[in-house]
Amino acid sequence: MDDVEARALAWHRSIHAEFCDVCEPWEHGTVVRATRYPSYYDLNTVRVEDDPGMSAEELAAFADEALAGLAHRRVDFERVDVGAALRERFAALGWLTEQLVWMRHESSPPAATEIAVEEVPYDEVRELRVRWHREDFPGVDPTRFLDQSREAAGRRDAQVLAVRDGGRPIAYTQLERHEGSAEIAHVYVHPDHRGRGLGTAITCAAIHAAGGARDLWIVADDEGRAKELYARLGFRPVWAAVETLRLP
Repeated sequence: MDDVEARALAWHRSIHAEFCDVCEPWEHGTVVRATRYPSYYDLNTVRVEDDPGMSAEELAAFADEALAGLAHRRVDFERVDVGAALRERFAALGWLTEQLVWMRHESSPPAATEIAVEEVPYDEVRELRVRWHREDFPGVDPTRFLDQSREAAGRRDAQVLAVRDGGRPIAYTQLERHEGSAEIAHVYVHPDHRGRGLGTAITCAAIHAAGGARDLWIVADDEGRAKELYARLGFRPVWAAVETLRLP
């Protein structure tokens, strides 16, 4: 890895290091669990850090053992080539799979848009968080996940920015800070208001709010359109990974 790619990986792992009270090495990586946040998928996963030479079935069986007692199962591949080769088979087993890219902001902040963006209390965008969860994880009650992610966000100095329409938030983003760096952790626009530039507006506002962060990260679907938007706003892809999830 080059230096920036290594910093992206270190940022990703720092979240596990901060919140997970169980970090157990295994032959090909680390099993991380946050017993305080058992329904927060991101903090309870099998990390695959090299090429294990294992099938999707074998890894799923290992996750069943390593994550026993949790309602979900998750396996994250830090080498995108290894994860990509197994995505089709994981999908056939009923798991959600996604290739993600970590992007670093590497240009001057973009000009602010004419759309009004304001800081709001964390809970003011709860309805939008529920909509996001139901889009990404259909059929799963979002209550526990959202309650636990709320508590965790408070430990990372989360700042929520939103666009309102008629007094109600219709788009939001969440900026999280840790040890001099920051991440734009959420960008979500209500389905009825997409295509109006709201995603651009709230992302620009978050970039400005991040100020002098050493590194400013954002994570995107490596196969989605949001990656193109973030590139236009000065983010450069630096590291990719594959995440697989079996929902409760």
